Amino acid sequence: MLRVPASRTVLFFVLAIGGFAADLYSKNAVFKSLGGEGGRTDWLIDGWLKFRLYTTFNHGALWGVGQGMTWLFAALSVAAICGVFYWLFLSGAARSWWLTVALGFITAGTLGNLWDRAGMHGMNGADGNPIFAVRDFLHFRFGTFDWAVFNVADMLLVTGAIMLGLQSLKPEPKKVEAEQPRAAGTLVG
Repeated sequence: MLRVPASRTVLFFVLAIGGFAADLYSKNAVFKSLGGEGGRTDWLIDGWLKFRLYTTFNHGALWGVGQGMTWLFAALSVAAICGVFYWLFLSGAARSWWLTVALGFITAGTLGNLWDRAGMHGMNGADGNPIFAVRDFLHFRFGTFDWAVFNVADMLLVTGAIMLGLQSLKPEPKKVEAEQPRAAGTLVG
């Protein structure tokens, strides 16, 4: 286990918990204000670029891929969080400010969507059973193209993923070979 600066640990947990809280707060506020699935505002931005709040439940992943595979996505979320903790704190990646921020965002987003997939939001369907799906509410339209409805957790996940992608483009620092001690009296050159 590599030593990680305490400031990185604090930074990670502030981002992860703060982002998770912001996601839950925003979902709760919008769903309380607009009701369950299908609640919507008028277009708050209207033109070629449009934006409104629109409540929906996503039983899959991005763009609804994998509908009905909620428990698979929940299991993958738990595995991802375990992987983040291992990478940051056991392999020492938290020594990097950039990776700490990226993985803090990813953890926050993963926790927010996992909370919903586990039905912890407390919302029930028409049959009275808990809804095991992610609450989405941010809806953009570009001309005639409707973007997938998403939430704050998704924004955090995408931001963290972009940061990881940018990190991967950064060239590796050159490793300086350790100087070998010279025997007394040897000539250099």
